[in-house]
Amino acid sequence: MAYLGPAGTFTEEALGTQPDLAAGNLLPMATIADVLEAVVAGQATRGFVPIENAIEGSVHATVDSLVFEHELLVQREVVLDVHLCLMAPPGTELADVRHVLSFPVATAQCRRFLAERLPGVEVVPTNSTAEAARLLGASPRADAAAVSPRLAADLYGLDILASAIEDHPDNQTRFVTVARSGIPAPTGHDKTSIVCFQRADRPGSLHAILSEFAARDLNLTKLESRPTKRQLGSYCFLVDLEGHLADEVVADCLRVLHAELADVKFLGSYPAAGAGASVRRARAGAAWRRAETWLDGLRLQIEPSH
Repeated sequence: MAYLGPAGTFTEEALGTQPDLAAGNLLPMATIADVLEAVVAGQATRGFVPIENAIEGSVHATVDSLVFEHELLVQREVVLDVHLCLMAPPGTELADVRHVLSFPVATAQCRRFLAERLPGVEVVPTNSTAEAARLLGASPRADAAAVSPRLAADLYGLDILASAIEDHPDNQTRFVTVARSGIPAPTGHDKTSIVCFQRADRPGSLHAILSEFAARDLNLTKLESRPTKRQLGSYCFLVDLEGHLADEVVADCLRVLHAELADVKFLGSYPAAGAGASVRRARAGAAWRRAETWLDGLRLQIEPSH
């Protein structure tokens, strides 16, 4: 399993909540691109990367790679509560800090704190939150601090100057496991992720796409537009919906979209995360089995054709 390292990242923390994934050979990588490339090249069978944050939205390095660069399938999603800390070498005071190191998505999650408590500070981007702490721990500077997980302070010998500095207390990050192939079996509580490419930008094109989901009572959990990298004003739509490819209603919707659009890229059907997910899966599975039994009984009554 390749993941965004080094030791002490939120990615590693989220991976640790999945015992079956964390039990194997773990390969910390320097960047999200390195994680995905390792999977594509066969260096790792799976990769684990952040894909969405509750404050900042999509992690574009992950999304754009999955949409435009690689043919990988999402296998699982994991949601982690994220709380950021400002940490510095021992002896550093908040008033001393002139430079803050961190992953850009993380510093964006605490803009208000930085503006109010450290006005004018220089934000220095790093490949990950833990990498910021590692660099600062290896080469201590009296005028620098890092925005990182609390765990990183212990790992790299830093003191915490401020805790929970994110702008919103309900901050969460969503992570996904990706692989070169394979679609997990339906659990009864699943998500499907696709990308819709339009034939042409015209009035009502998005409405036409959304109407296919609405007509089948399919709930969308995410809808986002991304530039196609082809020309200014050309966009595709990233869609997460409830349900699995194995569900007839989902399959029917994808069939129609694929026939009507320029292209539909399938990113995966996988178990959905969330509080009580396992309970909902069990209930949904039982309801599905009852429905199948009912339907089988009706089909037995169909008379043979003459």
